[in-house]
Amino acid sequence: MCYFKKIICRLFFFLTAAMILFPDIACATQIHGIAEGIYVHQMAHLFFMISMAFFIHWLRRRQLVKKTGWRYIQYMAFFFILWNLDVFILHLLDEQSGIIYVNLIGMTHIRIQAANGMHSLEIFYYLAKLDYLFCVPALLFLNLGLTHLLSENHSRASISGHPMSNSSLSGLSRKNDQ
Repeated sequence: MCYFKKIICRLFFFLTAAMILFPDIACATQIHGIAEGIYVHQMAHLFFMISMAFFIHWLRRRQLVKKTGWRYIQYMAFFFILWNLDVFILHLLDEQSGIIYVNLIGMTHIRIQAANGMHSLEIFYYLAKLDYLFCVPALLFLNLGLTHLLSENHSRASISGHPMSNSSLSGLSRKNDQ
């Protein structure tokens, strides 16, 4: 298992280094076609954002954030709220309001222009396009939280001498639900 983990880590490192050192055309942008597509997509961002806010409220009301694993998961929800807010505003700017125009100049250059000529809006749009700066930490905190909860449950099971059951994996007891 350790050998397999080393291979995965090395592969991840080399792929990341290759993407940084030899960037090519980024094809990770999703363009929404007709109006119904963007409206449904925007509603999905709102639903996800509101769901994460309720999730944070639920975690705090049950005082689960006192445990490290659940605290990391709360941070994950917070970063997903920021990510959804960011991309929601981006979609409004470039696909719904039509006040931002993005033109491909060359294979490695684009031109961002605001309809009203506001340079600050162009800078804001460019910075907001770095939405992965919210999404990646969210996934990192999700991984940290789940890893911590799993190791906590493994240590609790080994102390008690009982094999782990599905109910112990949730990290919740019945008294927390009341």
